Amino acid sequence: MTAITFDTYAFIKQLKESGFEETQAEALAKAIIKAQETHLDELSTKHDLKELELRMENKFESIRGELMLLKWMMGFLLAGVISLILKAFLIS
Repeated sequence: MTAITFDTYAFIKQLKESGFEETQAEALAKAIIKAQETHLDELSTKHDLKELELRMENKFESIRGELMLLKWMMGFLLAGVISLILKAFLIS
């Protein structure tokens, strides 16, 4: 998993310069780091999305093949029914 870099030293220094006490600045920096780490494993990477795309393409290909088979089967079935109807009514 890719880590997001966060310069805590610069962040704490900036907070102290704007009036925060050192303990407050450190606590805020720790809270931000914890929040980032908590949600990092829930994020999808480009690699995850590419894998999902490939799996979906494979599924769609198999479904496409099954549909093609069903079309041919329905065609043969329809041809058989039509031939029986023609035989029953036209060829007596």
